[in-house]
Amino acid sequence: MSDIRVTVNDREGVIHKVHAPTDMNMNLMELIRSFELAPEGTIGVCGGMAMCASCQVYIISSHDLPAKTDEEEAMLSEAFYVKENSRLSCQVLLEDSLDELEVEIAPES
Repeated sequence: MSDIRVTVNDREGVIHKVHAPTDMNMNLMELIRSFELAPEGTIGVCGGMAMCASCQVYIISSHDLPAKTDEEEAMLSEAFYVKENSRLSCQVLLEDSLDELEVEIAPES
């Protein structure tokens, strides 16, 4: 498979169903930015280095994701609006197993 389907609920409550390539080593943050699903400069401020929480999302679907790294845990521990299903989208690599992934972009802090 070279594309997966991802549903993104943006900060305005608009639902976007997009096709995401799995053969380009992209992460979820890059997908959100490439489809302009959040205003420029409001997501991925650190460039995807897990050094901020501007790309926080809530995982709505029941996909099994890799465990959070220590860096991701540290950033989420200092972020606003964190929920049990919060992840940094820069740390979610788009791969075939994530077909039908559903996420909601967390509010800006």
